[in-house]
Amino acid sequence: MNREREIYKVTLVGSAANVLLTVFKFVAGIVGHSAAMTADAVHSLSDLLTDAVVLLFVRISSKPEDKDHDYGHGKYETLATTIVGLALAAVAMGLGWKAIEALLSWYGGGTLEAPGMLALWAAVVSIVIKELVYQYTVHRGKDLNSPAVEANAWHHRSDALSSLGTLAGIGGAILLGDRWTVLDPIAGLVVSLFILRVAWMLLKGGFNELLEASLPDEVEREILAIVTSFPDVSDPHHLRTRRIGSRYAIELHIRMDGQMPLAASHARTCEIERALKDRFGERTLITLHVEPIK
Repeated sequence: MNREREIYKVTLVGSAANVLLTVFKFVAGIVGHSAAMTADAVHSLSDLLTDAVVLLFVRISSKPEDKDHDYGHGKYETLATTIVGLALAAVAMGLGWKAIEALLSWYGGGTLEAPGMLALWAAVVSIVIKELVYQYTVHRGKDLNSPAVEANAWHHRSDALSSLGTLAGIGGAILLGDRWTVLDPIAGLVVSLFILRVAWMLLKGGFNELLEASLPDEVEREILAIVTSFPDVSDPHHLRTRRIGSRYAIELHIRMDGQMPLAASHARTCEIERALKDRFGERTLITLHVEPIK
């Protein structure tokens, strides 16, 4: 399986859905007089932009090691994840500000136009399509071990939840009468806060990887368990781990019998490397330093 081609395929499926929904939502928001739906359309438009980011950076990250990048180009995929998070944060703040403006206008005595049924149906269609795209994308992202694809999947999920909040606001404004048209911007504000939370989760993960954060404790414990499963290996120490795009990097000191022949010591380290790669992926970067038992 060509990983890069599969990532392109997954992203293009999401892009096709985003194109259709963006156009539909803009039309429904304008014709249906719904500020929440227009804001939701802007959110879908941001999905298109992040799809383009994923396609661009995944292509770069798939390049092999070269003279200037001894560890490959995997960090470009991490950078893509971070950009997706920044785009989500920008969209969330924009949607929240517009909702606050509408609420302030209403509080000051202004009137808000009730949304139409077209906006309501647009929200329903968006929820169904985007949830289906999310499920497809997140499962493929896990299969492909691609943080950027999984981040993009959360962008699809945030769009579905955005439309869910929009549906509640539009539905309430339509069904409860003119006095409740304020539910439309309230829904927009709630949705913007949720999107901001998702953005923070993505940015936290992206920044951790860019700043060389260690792998989770449970992963490090599993690494140590694999290494110590070999009977002639003891006292693993100075464990250092990090993530480089879709693969792990592991550095570790271990102790073996100082009288062991060099060939046997080398064979054992190769077995340990094979066990780690079988668990964490063939492209895992492993550096083992062997010390004699004192």
